[in-house]
Amino acid sequence: MDISFYAPQWGNTLPFDTFCKNVKSAGYDGVEMGLPFDETEKQEILAVLADHDLKLIGQYWQSFEKDLNEHLLNYEKYLRNLIAANPVFINCQTGKDYFSFDQSKTLFDLARRLSQESGIEIIHETHRGKSLYAANITENYLTRIPDLRITLDISHWCNVHESLLEDQQEAVDLAIAHTAHFHSRVGHSEGPQVNDPRAPEWSEVLETHLQWWDKIAEIHKQKNLLLTVTTEFGPATYMPVLPYTRLPVGDQWEINVHMMNLLKKRYQAF
Repeated sequence: MDISFYAPQWGNTLPFDTFCKNVKSAGYDGVEMGLPFDETEKQEILAVLADHDLKLIGQYWQSFEKDLNEHLLNYEKYLRNLIAANPVFINCQTGKDYFSFDQSKTLFDLARRLSQESGIEIIHETHRGKSLYAANITENYLTRIPDLRITLDISHWCNVHESLLEDQQEAVDLAIAHTAHFHSRVGHSEGPQVNDPRAPEWSEVLETHLQWWDKIAEIHKQKNLLLTVTTEFGPATYMPVLPYTRLPVGDQWEINVHMMNLLKKRYQAF
């Protein structure tokens, strides 16, 4: 099957050119990231990506405003800035968890209009604190807005529902059916990120996530669609840290490359 892997820019502390060199050398196809509004800075970033033959997934995460009108203005501003860079698509952490259905739908409708105008697909991430923060809430959105396409980061739902979602199979299956892209972070019932997915104590949790992702891969294979994956294990303090020193208990880069290689090998057989 046709599959592309993206590295998160989130957590990078290296010069961007060095980071992109490492991303390419590791075997990634591109980077998922936001972009600055300063045109010179933005063009410099796009030039470095091009120099290393890396594609861009635009990322919007700056959904801070409580007032919907202000939120809409900034949402459109950020999306238009990303659209101008001609990314593969845009992944949005849309809305707030306390927005009503109608408030969130206003944002989804705006994203749809901008997508139709630009030809750039805009999809919406399942993320704590955002409109699609929980499995049952997302099920309602997907039922009432059947053309909504999502980035599935199911690690958040494990944390929100304090479970591996055993009792929400219908909601999970519906989300999988609407998934255009996924983040391969492994969550658990008490947090959105295990300390190291290679550790044996997380084997059952990892296997559960793999089975969810397998279903997404199978759907993309059947429909002959490109599958895209971002290996989005995060840095400290998203990554658990030791007390007092606040040193991360794992290596973000090493874990993300491991997840990419694990999934590349797994889906060779698809």
